[in-house]
Amino acid sequence: MRSERTPAHVRSERTPAHVRSERTPAHVRSERTPAYQALRERLRDEIVAGRYPDGTRLPTESELVARHGLSRQTVRRAFQDLVAEGMVFRVPGRGTYAGEQSRRYLRQLGSIEDLMSLSDDTTMEVLDGLRRRVDVEAASRLRLDDDIVHTVVFRRLHEGVAFGHTTVHLPPEVAVLVSSSPHLATGAISTHTVIGLLEPHLTSPIAEAAQSITVAAADAAAAAAVGCAGDHPMLRVDRLYTDDTGRPVELAVSQFQPEQYTYRVTLRRSG
Repeated sequence: MRSERTPAHVRSERTPAHVRSERTPAHVRSERTPAYQALRERLRDEIVAGRYPDGTRLPTESELVARHGLSRQTVRRAFQDLVAEGMVFRVPGRGTYAGEQSRRYLRQLGSIEDLMSLSDDTTMEVLDGLRRRVDVEAASRLRLDDDIVHTVVFRRLHEGVAFGHTTVHLPPEVAVLVSSSPHLATGAISTHTVIGLLEPHLTSPIAEAAQSITVAAADAAAAAAVGCAGDHPMLRVDRLYTDDTGRPVELAVSQFQPEQYTYRVTLRRSG
C-alpha cells in the first residue's frame, strides 16, 4: 500500500530511462546541445525565415558574443559551419552575409577551354607586371636549362571582390610573345587570362593542364591582395600548361580564399 502513496516526484525517478528521455522538455534538451550548434541552428532558421535576406549582413561576432553570452570561439565555429553549408559568405573586413550562392564565385571546370574562359566573368588586376627574374624552383618545374623565368603577378576579382592571388611563370621564349602586351603591365585591369593571351601566339596549341590542389596558409602577398590574415587557410592550385609537343609553356601558382571561391571539377568516364 505504501507504494500507492509514494509521492509523484519520487515515482518519476523510477521511470525507465528511455521513457524519461521522451518526456524531457525541449528547452532542457537544448541545454545539452553544444553552444556553437545551437547558435548555428538559430542563425540558419533566421536566414530561412527571411530575417536576413540575400546579401544582408548578419550580426558581427562581437555582437553575438554580447547578445548570447557566448565565447568568440563558439560564435566563430557556428559561422564556419554556416559557410561550409553555403548558408552565408564572409567578406574580410566587411562581415558575414546571407545568401552565399549569389555572391561566392563558383567555377566548374572540365576542359582547357573552361580554364581559358575565366575571363568571361572575372577581372585580372596586375600587381607586378611581366618581368625577368631568377627562380630556381619555377625554372625546374618548367624544365628549363637555366634559372631564368619571366613572371607576372595579379589578383582576380569577381563582382569587385578579390578572391585569388596568382603568380604566373613563363619560359623566356614564351614570354617574348606577350612581352609588349598592355594587359600584363603593372596596374593593368582586364578580363583576360594569361594563357588566353598566350595561345594565339603559340606555334603548338595547349594540350594539357596538370594541376595539384593543396591547402596552405596565405603568404604575405596573397593576404594583402585579398584582404585576409597572414595565416588564413587558402586553397592553393598549381597548374602547369603544356602544348601538344609536351613542352611546358606556363606555370601558374594561385591562392584562393575559400570563403569567396568554390572550385569544382567535372570528371567523366574514359571510353
